[in-house]
Amino acid sequence: MTFLSLVLKNLLRQRVRTLLTVVGITVGIATVVALGAVTAGMKDTADDFITAGGAQFIVAQKGAADLSFSRLDATVLPRVAAVAGVGAVSGVQLEILKVGSNPFFFLGGVEPSMLRSQGLDLTRGRLPRAGDEVVLGVGAAADLGAGVGSTVTLGRTPLTVVGVYDSQVVWQRGGGFAPLDTVQRMVDRPGIVTLAYVTVEQGVDPDTVAAEVRRRVPEVVTISGAEEYGQVDQGFTLVDGASTAISVLAILIGGIGVMNTMVMAIFERTREIGVLRAVGWPAGRVLRMVLSESLVLCLAAAVLGALVGVALVQLVVQIPSVSGLVLPAYPPGVFLRALVVALAVGLLGAVYPAARATRLTPMEALRYE
Repeated sequence: MTFLSLVLKNLLRQRVRTLLTVVGITVGIATVVALGAVTAGMKDTADDFITAGGAQFIVAQKGAADLSFSRLDATVLPRVAAVAGVGAVSGVQLEILKVGSNPFFFLGGVEPSMLRSQGLDLTRGRLPRAGDEVVLGVGAAADLGAGVGSTVTLGRTPLTVVGVYDSQVVWQRGGGFAPLDTVQRMVDRPGIVTLAYVTVEQGVDPDTVAAEVRRRVPEVVTISGAEEYGQVDQGFTLVDGASTAISVLAILIGGIGVMNTMVMAIFERTREIGVLRAVGWPAGRVLRMVLSESLVLCLAAAVLGALVGVALVQLVVQIPSVSGLVLPAYPPGVFLRALVVALAVGLLGAVYPAARATRLTPMEALRYE
């Protein structure tokens, strides 16, 4: 009998106990994978949003708890544009509305001359020029059953659909764009924008320009990547923090579960361990056996947990309100974190049982009843 087959045979002696332990760890791993995939998707969406239309960074109100709460006076934009190295500044009024079955309909107000800079791939019709006109993303058009020439009510304002577009940014596909003054009038905030896209001149370092913008215009923050997005989105930071916290909890709770399983296994096999020691097994080999059983248990749970986590996320994103907000991503880091959690659970859960097994002398183990 090989060492691995012995490990597997030991785990299968108490099938129900082993299965329940695997299920418990699987739940923790699935949660880690699911949150990791959502967080990675949010970061990808944030990066796409920040760089829409070729912008190097965005500026928003300093201290805003959420990007949708950012309020920039339009007079700030010329000050940003005056900073050396800035090529263009495009103000955007961003509103979140409940439209149809979508509670997160993103309506962007942009100067008509700057609409093409948003990276919209027009599939039908044209872009808005002035007045109560709107261009819808393909997802929003399908959800509302609207086409070119239709009238849709956003908030309390009827707007004429003049075009339909596709976009790489997920929230843009489920939203729409209208002239900036139209959106400002809809929300009764004339002369106010939510954020501004900033494009730097060719050959100029964006980080240097962003630092100069912060120095010259202290009431704004600059955001050039997902790692800086938490400055204006506490929810983004909370999800990232929750992912880390759940990973730690999974290690602690899973470790206790594995420890319970392995301690019971050691108690039940005390005489067997004594026989193994009596026939020449060194303490180190007994230690490896216990650690191997624990790690095999946790690695099996890691594989199942990863599969369950991916399946759950794919199920959740079938909900229109979720799929229009964020798409999950599965970078290697998501599964690497799950593997690290599983290994940590296995090692933590095996420490005490392994130490107890190696301390047993052959005589003591053989006399155990």
